[in-house]
Amino acid sequence: MYRNQRFAVLGAGRSGLGAARLARLHGAEVTIFDEGDKAKPVEDFKCVLGQVARDLVVKAGDFDLVIISPGLDEHWPLPAKFTAAGVPLVGETEFGFNLTDMPMVAITGTNGKSTCTELIAALFNGCCMKSIPCGNHGMSLSEVVASGVKYDVLALEISSFQLETIRKFRAKASLWLNFAPDHLDRYPGMPEYFAAKARIFENCTESDVAIVRAGESVSSGNAQRWTFSAYGAEADYSYANGKFYHSGHEIGSAANLKVRGKHNMENVLAALMAGKVFGLEFDAMLKALADYEVPRHRCELIRTLADREYINDSKATNLHALEACLRSQERPIVLIAGGKDKQLDYTPLRAELKGQVRAMVFIGEIASQLEQTFGDLLPCKRGKDMVEAVSLATQLSQPGDAIILSPGTSSFDMYTGYGQRGDAFRDAANALT
Repeated sequence: MYRNQRFAVLGAGRSGLGAARLARLHGAEVTIFDEGDKAKPVEDFKCVLGQVARDLVVKAGDFDLVIISPGLDEHWPLPAKFTAAGVPLVGETEFGFNLTDMPMVAITGTNGKSTCTELIAALFNGCCMKSIPCGNHGMSLSEVVASGVKYDVLALEISSFQLETIRKFRAKASLWLNFAPDHLDRYPGMPEYFAAKARIFENCTESDVAIVRAGESVSSGNAQRWTFSAYGAEADYSYANGKFYHSGHEIGSAANLKVRGKHNMENVLAALMAGKVFGLEFDAMLKALADYEVPRHRCELIRTLADREYINDSKATNLHALEACLRSQERPIVLIAGGKDKQLDYTPLRAELKGQVRAMVFIGEIASQLEQTFGDLLPCKRGKDMVEAVSLATQLSQPGDAIILSPGTSSFDMYTGYGQRGDAFRDAANALT
């Protein structure tokens, strides 16, 4: 298809390498460009790296196509050199989409995308439809297409960065989970971030389905619109009191599921709806999901001790994720929060605490700041490390409570990442007797 054409691939990471492999499979001559000083040559591709890439001069006719990785903005200097020279630009996701006919479920949202993507892949695999979580999670779309493995349906997590450069991309089912402030280091403001994510529905036809959380203001274009909610909003699909409903009729129970929390029940609803688009039955889908466990550090139940649940939500590195965790719980909460100072305003969180959060324990750089913000509202303590924080939270709790690590910020003041922070919580909880 692309024999003897010259392609430039921008970005030497996983997405770029997947696109490079796919382009070469179709006959293109590929050069990979990466401005990073630590970038290394990949496989046997021609690579232009570091300062050489930053000093690059692109002339008209040098390349037939430039493929950009999602971590790069098409307006940044390196991509702009190619487009200024008249080289057509395509995003990695769009490039992979144009070279496959495999059906897709596309999932976007500020929080919860990865869990929902994994749930959907598990559901299809459990119903004898070969699937894989991919895109912004796991293998890139181009990597999957280049592998030559055929899937009945792809569960494709797709970020705003990937949606920026779509042209024809569309999925048979497209999911909009939620929207909240994030990535404002990439976008001038919230409207631009919202507009990028909303492109998931841009090319949908009347035969496609938009699966949208009830109350979200996004337009679903020409697609059929199906709504869901686990929080009492009017919706086509809903969850309440351990049961799932469609148009008011019970379609199954959550009793055998290992996932917990209302936010995960919404992920299950979205997965069930995606399966329904492909003709699957509710009983079979719920059975397929019975063995699925939430990934580590995402509202992960560590243990139950003395009628107290210890829940690790270390991946909650922003306030929206923390608020979602609180709203998802049905037990009273003792909350462990805090970490690196990201200059966030925690004041709006006060409204989420009343009546549900019994007490708070703070850790990290912003512990003192958080104590000042919430100390007049409920009992608050500071822990010098995770062991002390878990001990204090246990002392403040009562039987029937959930003791939750949901920091609401990043971990780099004390840990190498949210994973190490979550592991510290797990170890401290498991050490209790």
